Amino acid sequence: MNSQDFDFLVSMLKKRSGHVLSADKGYLLDSRLGPIARKENFASVEALVAAMRTRNDERLNAMVTEAMTTNETFFFRDRTPFDLFKSEVIPHLTANRRPGSKIKIWCAAASTGQEPYSLAMILREEAARMKGMASSILATDISDKVLQKAKTGLYSQFEVQRGLPVQLMVKYFEKVDDLWRIDPSLQQHITFRKYNLLDSFRALGQFDVVFCRNVLIYFDQETKSDILNRLAQCMAPDGFLFLGAAETVMGLSDAFVPVPGKRGLYVRKEKAVAKVA
Repeated sequence: MNSQDFDFLVSMLKKRSGHVLSADKGYLLDSRLGPIARKENFASVEALVAAMRTRNDERLNAMVTEAMTTNETFFFRDRTPFDLFKSEVIPHLTANRRPGSKIKIWCAAASTGQEPYSLAMILREEAARMKGMASSILATDISDKVLQKAKTGLYSQFEVQRGLPVQLMVKYFEKVDDLWRIDPSLQQHITFRKYNLLDSFRALGQFDVVFCRNVLIYFDQETKSDILNRLAQCMAPDGFLFLGAAETVMGLSDAFVPVPGKRGLYVRKEKAVAKVA
């Protein structure tokens, strides 16, 4: 692919999704765009990109954007955040919210649903300790394709074996032909919605917990800072933010500080002293 075509893709992806396609990721183009080129009857990926440059075809642009975004996930991925959600976040919110109130959680890069379903299982397991508190999970992603899969709650044998403890699989999943279906009662507390992190968060409301894991790494510094600062504005004053293991707020935002000794867990700066005490 010539440099003009590559630069066009870089610019389009940045504008539409915020994702930055670096030169060392160029190898992904054939594997991810090849299937689209074949489906749309283009002779090559180069021909596909050339058409995109001249047609301004929204459908084609959306297909390519979706194909180039990363959707790797699995149940209880990187276990530590889920352990902290159970041991730190739930006890804090239970102690500092009125009995019967609702805990609002946002999974900002939900992919095929394993993260919000993992949280839903923890909330169900911890229900007896939560003093009658309800919960809701907003699960968003930029990709229609992964959200459609998430809404079905259907996973392959391979997918349920990746990170999901056997006891939870037996308790919350039912075998349906060659797939496993999650308990529909868990789905009732999750709303799946297409959302772009470049858009305003104002209409989403206020959250007690935000999981924004393994997505900031795909943005440039300016976009990371913007997203973090806007996240702070849509979180409760004593809310919790979870980032991926390779992500940080350092040098990007003054709105959050890390909780010492709790990898990937952050709190609003003004509540840091009270929260970590």
